[in-house]
Amino acid sequence: MAREWLDTTVGQQATLQRGIDITKAEQHSGAVPVISSGGVSSYHDTPAASGPGVILGRKGVVGSVYFVESDYWPHDTTLWVKDFHGNEPRFVYYFFRWMAPRIATMDVGSANPTLNRNHVHPMEISWPSRVEEQRAIAHILSTLGDKIELNRRTNETPEAMARALFKSWFVDFDPVRAKAEGRDPGLSRYIADIFPDSFEDSELGEIPKGWQCSTVGKNFKLTMGQSPPGSIYNEFGDGLPFFQGRTDFGFRYPSRRGFCTAQTRLAKVGDTLVCVRAPVGDVNIAIEPCAVGRGVAAIRHLSGSRSFTYHAMHNLGEHFDRFEAEGTVFGSINKADFERLPFVVPPQAVLDCFEHLASPIDDRVESNESESRTLVALRDTLLPKLISGELRVKDAEASVGLVQ
Repeated sequence: MAREWLDTTVGQQATLQRGIDITKAEQHSGAVPVISSGGVSSYHDTPAASGPGVILGRKGVVGSVYFVESDYWPHDTTLWVKDFHGNEPRFVYYFFRWMAPRIATMDVGSANPTLNRNHVHPMEISWPSRVEEQRAIAHILSTLGDKIELNRRTNETPEAMARALFKSWFVDFDPVRAKAEGRDPGLSRYIADIFPDSFEDSELGEIPKGWQCSTVGKNFKLTMGQSPPGSIYNEFGDGLPFFQGRTDFGFRYPSRRGFCTAQTRLAKVGDTLVCVRAPVGDVNIAIEPCAVGRGVAAIRHLSGSRSFTYHAMHNLGEHFDRFEAEGTVFGSINKADFERLPFVVPPQAVLDCFEHLASPIDDRVESNESESRTLVALRDTLLPKLISGELRVKDAEASVGLVQ
């Protein structure tokens, strides 16, 4: 064990307090975040606790941990650190992040999971006595966390750019509309020339002249997922990543939660993944070869166009919503219904041009995501070693320096 670490208890280092009741009528569009066991749930005019704060899920979601810089309102579904006892708040946050799996097993509820602070306070722990060391540990972990968050925010801009381009060309038909009205479409001469200058009526409404009305099944290869038997499913990394639906999906790429060892229904790198059960319509991209369960379908345009497929599936949202609303117990869409969804087919030259412009944007997003996954793995490796005192700060700083 590292030197200058104390044998102590959780309650001696961080006093937890049950969150404060707040009615729905009191939750509105103020500036103070209301932190529930699931994160920021609403806002309020006045704070109930001063920042910085550390909040733990107490009811509903047991084991969640949040850090907030500003003043806040800890919801009744949480426990919050009322007294840090002079400790560094961010270190306390990372300490509870490390303890989260253990805390999650301390559920004392029945139908609704519940955490009792009196069960957390007596837990025996080792603790760095020097605040300077706490700050150094928190700084290392925060550096990684800040870079991960920066990558996430950075990705929002190119994602919005690519979506806006798809909508302009394939939904609003802006280049065609501009040419039909005698306006400059704002594109290079080569790109502008591949768009027609008029519209024609179709069963799907007004579409660019020469474009066709079709269906998803005639233009995309669709692979519906299938759940593997429990004997080949695991959570410790054996086999291919296995994705089942929304719980696995992220901003654009799914997170590894489960794996399977048999070759069932597979998705290739770059395939678009669509939730087809409870709920219908969430969209991600496969960043690696993976298996898909019955709640997910893998799809790609017959031309192989990765970016076009991804944005085209996002654009089918209103059609997916219909199947979600029509579900009995929960929404779902089968392969036949998926393949029957309407689709306006542009000329291949327009599709190729979009892919040429959007693919570099998507490559940048993927590069940031790959870096973030490396940083997450490093953070998750360092977190237990630093918090327990197994790894010294100077050794961890060397690891972090390699990725800055």
